[in-house]
Amino acid sequence: AKKDLTGRVFKNPITQAFEQLYLFIENMCVGAIGGRGRKYIPFIMTLWMVIFTGNVLALFFPFSPTADISFNLGMALIAVFYVQWQGIKQNGFFGHISHFAGPKLGLALIPITGMIFVVEIISELMKNVSLSLRLFGNIHGGHLAVEAMNKLGEPILVPIGAFLLPIKLLTCVVQAMVFTLLTCVYIS
Repeated sequence: AKKDLTGRVFKNPITQAFEQLYLFIENMCVGAIGGRGRKYIPFIMTLWMVIFTGNVLALFFPFSPTADISFNLGMALIAVFYVQWQGIKQNGFFGHISHFAGPKLGLALIPITGMIFVVEIISELMKNVSLSLRLFGNIHGGHLAVEAMNKLGEPILVPIGAFLLPIKLLTCVVQAMVFTLLTCVYIS
């Protein structure tokens, strides 16, 4: 039985890296959503790869997709609409809409139920703003920091901003993780 397993171990470093990425995303989905989180792995992995790739472009070019607010808003809309769609699939249309009204209160508290509903709808809309501005601010801010540091080295033509590369790489990973982790939390 052990001899059959030796052929299934990945030896290529690139393949091993993607296996670790898959395990990272799987743990994030299962940790945030629970056992049913495995079915969301393809969506979350796609989000992570698109955002991470966009962020890495920011390391090498003066522009990147994730340094553009419209791209980030588009990604946030996709994530939030996916969450709503999954909620409708899980609970039905009216069941999903009714969960925005909070707990079932008596007839005397209908105004409070209405206020809870309005606050929850505003909260759902603000998720788009939150996801897109967080990603934009961090990636665009990294560009501005590099530009400012490069201006310090202009008299002697030294790209001082290059010293920020390790921090920007960490930001690329963390911002992709934050975006996808929040999407997992919204799904749960």
